[in-house]
Amino acid sequence: MRIIGETLRYGARLELGGTDALRQRCGDNLLAVVGGGRGATLASGGDGGCIWLPLRGKLRINVGDGGFAIEPGQLFVSEPDQRLQATGRGAALWIALIAQRPGWRRALMRAGGTLAPEPGLVPAWHAAQPALRRLAMRVVRAVLQQRGDYALQGGVDDLLGSIIDLQADFGDMIERCPGRTLAQRQNVFLRLQRVRNLMATRCEQELDIPELARVASYSPWHFIRAFHAVYGETPHAYLVERRLERARRLVRSSPLAISEIAGASGFENRCAFSRLFKQRFGISAAALRREHGVGTRSRRRRCDADELPRLAVSATPPANSRQLGAPTDF
Repeated sequence: MRIIGETLRYGARLELGGTDALRQRCGDNLLAVVGGGRGATLASGGDGGCIWLPLRGKLRINVGDGGFAIEPGQLFVSEPDQRLQATGRGAALWIALIAQRPGWRRALMRAGGTLAPEPGLVPAWHAAQPALRRLAMRVVRAVLQQRGDYALQGGVDDLLGSIIDLQADFGDMIERCPGRTLAQRQNVFLRLQRVRNLMATRCEQELDIPELARVASYSPWHFIRAFHAVYGETPHAYLVERRLERARRLVRSSPLAISEIAGASGFENRCAFSRLFKQRFGISAAALRREHGVGTRSRRRRCDADELPRLAVSATPPANSRQLGAPTDF
C-alpha cells in the first residue's frame, strides 16, 4: 500500500466527500493530511474513521450540530462513517490520517499489530505523549518536504505502531464486557466507547445518566454497571476527571478567572471545584497558575468559544482514587 501526502495551508479546504469519493481519491491506500495556519479545513466522511492529532494550536472538529476542540497533547480516533469537518485555529499545525476499512486493515497489519474489533482502530481519546508527537512530526516533515515514499511509509508505520500500543488495553476491556460471544462483547464495547467519547468531548455540559444510557442502548442501571465493570470507574467519576483535566488546561493557558474556569469546565460550585482540583493534582488552581506565569485578564480579550462558561451540572461527590491521570505535556 501507499501513503498519499496532502498539505493544507491558510484557508485552504479539502473536501473528501463520502465513501465513494474517498475511494476514488486514494483507493485502499492511506491519506496523510498536514494542515497549517488559520482556517485550513478538512471535511471527511469515509467509512474507515480518522486519526486527528494537533501539534500546535487547537483543531476544531464539527460533527452535525455540535463540535469540540482537540489540543496538543490529545489524540482523537473518530468513528467510521462519521461525517465531520476539522479546522485549524490560529497558527495551528495538525495531521490527520484517513483511510477506508481495507486501507486501515493493511496499514495496521503493516505497522505490526492487529486490533479488535477489526478492521480498524477503536474510536477513542488518548493522551499524546511527547514521544508520539515526535513521531508525528517525522510524518509532517516527510509530507511537507516530499521526501519520498520510503521515508513517509516508515514514519507512518512508527506512528501507527505507537497508537496501536495506546489501544493495547482495549482487548482486556472487551473481555470484561457482557456478552456470550466475542462479537457481542465487541459491540457492547463500541457502544460504551461512544458514550465515553461523548463525555470527553462535552464534559463541560450538563449530561445525565438516562441520556448517556440511551446512547449506549442500556437502561440507566445496566449502563452504570457495565461501564464500571469495563473501565473500573463510574460514569460520574470519569466525567469529573475529564472536567478536571479541562480545567487544568485552562488554568495553564487561559486568562479567565478561576471561578470562570470552574464554570467553563462544568462545575457550578467553586468550593467543590477547588477541593477536587487540589485532591486530583496535589496543588491548588491558583498555585498552578502562578507556576505557569498566567495572569488573569487585565484588559478585554477575545476568548475562544471553548473557554466560555456553559450550562453545567454540580460535581460535588469526591472523585474516586482510580481516575485516569495521563499527562499531556511536552
